[in-house]
Amino acid sequence: METTRTHPASLVTRDDLDSLLAAIHPRVDHPAAGVFGPKSITWRINRESALFLAAGRAALLQLAHPWVATAIRQHSSVLNRPIARFHNTFRIVFTIIFGSADQAFAAARSLHGLHTRIRGELTSAVAGYEQGSSYEANFIPALRWVYATLIESAVLAYEVVLPPLSQAQREAYYAESKVFASFFGIPAGALPPDWASFAAYINEMCASDALGVDSSSRAMAQSLLRGAGSWIRLPRWYRALTAAWMPPRFRQEFALSYGNVEQVSADRARRWLPRVYRKLPSNLRFVGPYQEACARLVHKKAGPLIRRSNQFWIGEPRMPFAE
Repeated sequence: METTRTHPASLVTRDDLDSLLAAIHPRVDHPAAGVFGPKSITWRINRESALFLAAGRAALLQLAHPWVATAIRQHSSVLNRPIARFHNTFRIVFTIIFGSADQAFAAARSLHGLHTRIRGELTSAVAGYEQGSSYEANFIPALRWVYATLIESAVLAYEVVLPPLSQAQREAYYAESKVFASFFGIPAGALPPDWASFAAYINEMCASDALGVDSSSRAMAQSLLRGAGSWIRLPRWYRALTAAWMPPRFRQEFALSYGNVEQVSADRARRWLPRVYRKLPSNLRFVGPYQEACARLVHKKAGPLIRRSNQFWIGEPRMPFAE
């Protein structure tokens, strides 16, 4: 269970991060292929643009953590531009997964440096957190929750359009995700041992007072689902699917509409999405950072279509930290 108080031993220092990254170096056989590489199940899942289907869900579950919502409000310029937060998140995530080894390590250090400056106090009582209680972005339990929302939502999105993962594949993905967690500064010992325990952890969190929604996080969630700050206007079926995937508690706390109309829309989306998705050409089906990585492995530069896809996914034409 998460704790609402910060304990010094649970804060990730730069030395902690460097130690975790040093342990990853031996697994890098080909630096240009990055830490995971094209044969990994991490590449197989995260290359799919279907991940966008559950991006809203992941973002809302993150906002359900009072520390995350307060940090965005107090330290970020994206309060009225939630799509910018989407870009900021996936810029780091995709660079760690699809970047070269050097890019991945640089992304982790950059993220940690950013997080060291994100600290403060809650301005109101939320869930199990008292007004005035302190928060820090490099607190392992908070980092673990953000990581968990990304990993679980990726599998959820993948399986709505493609054949479900086998138990062995799911365990392999979770094992690789522990390496991914190291880039956030989360040691493997701070994570559940297997997928079943991981799923139990998420259910426990969603039923606990470690999460909770106030008027500010509710407003941010509504703004996100309207596509505020972007030309993107999320369709009704996307909002319905997001609501369908949310725990009932958070449908209510975020004031998400989920009546008969939304249920029918979500069910219909589940039926037509696999048929349409599997017919997409590769330049639309696979995310730009994956395509950039594939081009890099054959010593080519990212072309116009890849750069345009990157612009959608990470808000930039190329993954950062390239030499």
